[in-house]
Amino acid sequence: MVKKLPKAIYQGELDIVDLKMPCAVLDDGTRVLRERSVATAIGRKGGGAYWQRKKAQSGALLPEYVSAKNLEPFIDAETREMLLNPISYKAKSGNIVQGINATLLPKICDIWLKARESGALSESQLKTTKKAEILMRGFAHIGIIALVDEATGYQEVRDRLALQKILEQYIAKELQPWTKRFPDEFYAQMFRLRSWQYSPLSVRRPSLVGKLTNDVVYARLVPGVLDELRRITPRDEKGHLKYHYHRRLTADVGHPKLAQHLAGVITLMKASPNWNRFYRLLQRALPKRGDTMLLPLDDEEE
Repeated sequence: MVKKLPKAIYQGELDIVDLKMPCAVLDDGTRVLRERSVATAIGRKGGGAYWQRKKAQSGALLPEYVSAKNLEPFIDAETREMLLNPISYKAKSGNIVQGINATLLPKICDIWLKARESGALSESQLKTTKKAEILMRGFAHIGIIALVDEATGYQEVRDRLALQKILEQYIAKELQPWTKRFPDEFYAQMFRLRSWQYSPLSVRRPSLVGKLTNDVVYARLVPGVLDELRRITPRDEKGHLKYHYHRRLTADVGHPKLAQHLAGVITLMKASPNWNRFYRLLQRALPKRGDTMLLPLDDEEE
């Protein structure tokens, strides 16, 4: 049975510091960027050697903008898997085009910047890192998902979605098995920005960590989710949560959205010298709707 291609329901063009990339929101909610436009924006169009390798190789080949051998050590397994599997979709014109998940763009830039930091790049490749820096600065201020939604006009429809429908998609009816959902990098960056001593081997954290996590993560996933998680999550006799909030998120929507959101938050953290600067960027890139409080400190969650 042939798998049905997703369709673009909203289309637009990102304009990040004069770098333009066609983008779309698909009918399954995925935000995508045209793959060829990413190569143009990053300044790494495939040369003759790349296309010869692509023609000769029977299996999947990484896109031209990350296919250099000296970049391989800086591409993690999850990013590699996503890059090897571009998204084919039907544009509004009816043409079949290839795109990549929009959340990959910060990761692609990060690959180049990490390679430069390690001294792994040739002189000619250093030009690409300048493009990567420009992109990182551009979407760190606004957020890649917010950019795509604004460019396509999807944000207006998204904001009109009924709260109950959202909750049904994000909140699981049954408690999910525990799996590590928060990368160590999230806490390492939080501790750095707060000027706290961080030890990845220690599970002891300041009580404020839970409150900050609620504010930075759960309160910004989609409207109403944090309130619902607070309502349905029981507490013990000391008033502590009996299980982590992420165990009540759905596997098909809630957990992927959490991972996507955390990737954006970590990108903003890395781009910030201190907590106040990060929080200002966060408020602009991933704001809480209908909430004027800067930091609610009335709950615990880690």
